[in-house]
Amino acid sequence: MSSAKTAFLICAGIAVIAIGGEVAYLHYERNKPAKAPVEEHGPTNPDYLVFLKQKRPSTPADVKELTGQTIWVSAGGQMEYYPSDGHHADYGKPAGTLLGAEPLLVKGVFEQKAPEAATFRIGGGDAQVLLAFTKPKSDDPNKEYAVPVGTREGKDYTFKMDDIFFYDDPHVLYKYWGPQVWQAIDEHKVTLGMSERQVQLALGQVAKSTSQDEGNRMVVYSNLGHPMAVTFTKDHVTAFRPDQGY
Repeated sequence: MSSAKTAFLICAGIAVIAIGGEVAYLHYERNKPAKAPVEEHGPTNPDYLVFLKQKRPSTPADVKELTGQTIWVSAGGQMEYYPSDGHHADYGKPAGTLLGAEPLLVKGVFEQKAPEAATFRIGGGDAQVLLAFTKPKSDDPNKEYAVPVGTREGKDYTFKMDDIFFYDDPHVLYKYWGPQVWQAIDEHKVTLGMSERQVQLALGQVAKSTSQDEGNRMVVYSNLGHPMAVTFTKDHVTAFRPDQGY
């Protein structure tokens, strides 16, 4: 075989190998598993990761199971409570309004027909279901009170317990908030740097704002008749002042 022919065959072989490699590579590229797109996420607010128990009571017996246990107020500034003997509430003499993170010792549960004036937060129905409790941190820790937590219509009950209370100590659930924030909450004050959630516990849930941009807005809290205007930037208090226009 001539040297020219030999060289031609060698070049042809190299070409075949190269073409085969290219075909194999294209087949691999077209059939390899697709990579999942990389999603970018900002830092997660740790408050969203806190597990909050739900009791979902359906009868007064379910509520009665809490007797002897301590619960804490979540819906601060909303619920009026009344003097009670454990079986009857004196609706005519409100004792005050439950404050955020306040501990209550459950004493029992009872039903009572409520006057219309006492059905603003919890409906009246045929009767209200009231939770009897004492306030361990009050000046008289043995004095009993009652607060409406549900409504009975005929034989059917509707409860708001899970919207009103923490079943675990929020001081433990949100321990990472730190002692200075918790001191402000327990004293029902606002300080620079607090988040909306923290201020809500401190000053109550009764509030209004002209913006839906949570964490970047001004919120005016009723604060039990002492309105406070609080400005948030990136979910931190940057300014606050008394407000008389609430």
